[in-house]
Formats: sequence, structure tokens, C-alpha cells
Amino acid sequence: MSSLRQNVLKQGLPPLPAQSSQPPSANRFSVGRKRDYSVLPWTNYFEEVKDVKSGGNTFRVYLKGNTGTRIVFLHGGGFSGLSWAVLSKCLTNLIECQCIAPDLRGHGSSVTEDDSNLSSEQLANDVCDIIEEMNEDCSPVVLVGHSMGGAIAVHTAMQNRLRSLAALIVIDVVEGTAMASLHTMHQILRNRPQDFESDEKAIEWCVRSGYIRNLESARVSMIGQLKRTLPTPGRLTWRTNLNASAQYWEGWFKGLSTNFLSVSAPKLLMLAAVDRLDRELTIGQMQGKFQMQVLPKSGHAVHEDCPQKVADAISSFLIRHKIVNSTTSSVQ
Repeated sequence: MSSLRQNVLKQGLPPLPAQSSQPPSANRFSVGRKRDYSVLPWTNYFEEVKDVKSGGNTFRVYLKGNTGTRIVFLHGGGFSGLSWAVLSKCLTNLIECQCIAPDLRGHGSSVTEDDSNLSSEQLANDVCDIIEEMNEDCSPVVLVGHSMGGAIAVHTAMQNRLRSLAALIVIDVVEGTAMASLHTMHQILRNRPQDFESDEKAIEWCVRSGYIRNLESARVSMIGQLKRTLPTPGRLTWRTNLNASAQYWEGWFKGLSTNFLSVSAPKLLMLAAVDRLDRELTIGQMQGKFQMQVLPKSGHAVHEDCPQKVADAISSFLIRHKIVNSTTSSVQ
């Protein structure tokens, strides 16, 4: 197995073809499968959607729950706020909380004055803007971020503007592993389909490639990563040009371990594999500076692959630190 393929599999990203360097076809899967790859509406999971305006920017924000601690979810690069749909539904069944899941700049249905600026500084400022618009009473805020969003959650936690941080939860991103994999990212992006003929074909590829392993989650979240192509409106392509964001990749992850450990609020790191810990985090974990949870049967999109297990872990962590109240006696 090539080192590139090993690295991709280790990251939990869609596997590259074993024998060919050609991108996998979006239409190679046979028709007539019994599995349902149709789109599930976001209204099955979220209660409301808001367009939050900040200056000349408009951020699409999905909401679930209306009482309790505000939990702000930050999706990974190329994903959208819909990535948190199933988890939000699971979590609000366990604890009193308000789930807030924005589409970050250049993603989903958000529209900004410069969608191409995905620097860590800009994204962290955007998150602070959204929180300030939606949290006028300065209630406690929990930041939860996946992959790129995990890095941005840490950058946001370091901002002096965010004074009500109650906890920080980072999902499947570690500085050492992320920095080591940056040189393979262009190859990974080239080896995914560039467009799809329908929503159903996109969701089918998503699940069968292992990009998102949970069919239910893929059916509600995959569409948030896509946009209709022009001038042929029948096909779909990727909403976010991740190749164009390459100039910002190092800035997302450099210094992440040190910054994560320096945050004074309670911290939880959730990983798909324990071997992703770098040396600094290994030492920090041994010193009890943060709690760690490993979910080895998931891929990189841990929260989508195992939403109930992630909800159980988050709720237990937040209850233990007296940040939220339980809505069920089964949570310890």
C-alpha cells in the first residue's frame, strides 16, 4: 500500500483508488440499490434557520432548542452547518441546550463580502460576530469544532472578544497529524468526483466512499456541501473550493496543540484513533489537562458517523463540569 493511501486512510478521508490514479466516477455505482439516498430535510432535525447579518456578511445559522447553555458548532472545511443535524437532535434529547450551527464563510448558504478569505483570523472573527449577534445576554457558550472547525474553535477561544466560554470540544484534529498530511491534500481533493448528476448520486458516493459512513447523516448534510452548476443547472459541484484555500491550511493548524492546552476552560478532545495524538497533547493528556474520548469505529467525520455516541460523550462531559442540566436520568 502506498504511503499516500496509508495517510489518507489514517485520516479517515475517502480512500483513494487502489490501482488507478484516475478520480473515482460519481456515476460508477449501479442503479437500483435498495438503500434510500434521497435528501432528508433539515427541518427533521433543526427547529429554525436564521440569516445572521454582520456588516456586509450574511451567515446562515441552524438552530435546535431554545433554553439552556448555547453550544456553537463549527464544521470542517468543505462541510456546512448541516453536518451537525443528527448530533443536535441527539444532544437536545439528553441535555438542556441551544444548538447553534452556522455555515462558515465560504461554505453552505452563507454569503460574505469575501468568501475566499478563510484565514484562521477571519473565521475566528466571524464566529465571534455570530455569537455576539445571537448571545446578547452573554450566556455561557460551549464551542464544538470538527477538523478545520476544531482549529477555528481553538482560535476563537483565544480571542479576547469571547468572554463567556464555558467549555471547548475539538473533534478529530491534532496539530502534528494535520500538519503532516497537508502535502497530500491536493491529491485527496483531485481524487474525489468533481461533480454529480443528482442529489442522490452525491449522497450515494458520500456513503459508499466512506466520506460519511452514517447514511442518515449523509442524507441531511451532504447537500450542504454542494451547489448547482452553471450554465448546466442540473448538475452539482462542490460549494467550497478547498484547493483555493491552500494558502490558509498551515495557519489553521500551526500552534494548535499549544493553543488548545492554554485554554483555561474545560476541554474535551474526541478522536477516531488514539495514534493521532502528537507529543505535546500526549504529555498534556497524561497531566490531566483535558479529557479525551476515542471512537475507533468512526471515520474522520466522527460526529456524523456516530452521532449518538458523540452526544453521550459531550453530554456526560458538560454535566460533569456542571455546565448543563440533564433532561434524562440515564445520563451520569
